[in-house]
Amino acid sequence: MDDNRIAQIGIMVEDPSIVGELNALLHAYAPYILGRMGIPCRDRGVSVISLIVDAPQNIISALSGKLGMLNHVTAKTLYSKK
Repeated sequence: MDDNRIAQIGIMVEDPSIVGELNALLHAYAPYILGRMGIPCRDRGVSVISLIVDAPQNIISALSGKLGMLNHVTAKTLYSKK
């Protein structure tokens, strides 16, 4: 775990029909996810999800990239400095 990083992945979901595919992807990376918080903004048609992950940088990048490739999903990652 010495090469692990703590990161926050911010996810914006603009189409609820993608949630099944999104959840399947997050399930595949569940061992690395420390926490998950989701806030539906129904009046704007957007859901905001915040993930906290503890994983090697290549795993975090892979997850973030796969999230960003989903239709109607935007994902950005913020890494800890330690």
